[in-house]
Amino acid sequence: MRIFKNYSPRAIAKYVKFFFRGRLYINGRGGYTFERGRLVMPPGADQVHSDTVIEINRLISSIS
Repeated sequence: MRIFKNYSPRAIAKYVKFFFRGRLYINGRGGYTFERGRLVMPPGADQVHSDTVIEINRLISSIS
């Protein structure tokens, strides 16, 4: 599990793409799970979680 002290979308996208599967935590935003190189939307996600997942997954797609 990796803990990101700051919300840096580009660094998080690179981490998720490189490690492909696991968990991470972003201070101020909460915990996330990723599989197959993409963040997974948690069940019952609030607006902050969904915005973060969408933004990070969009960046992962643009890195490819």
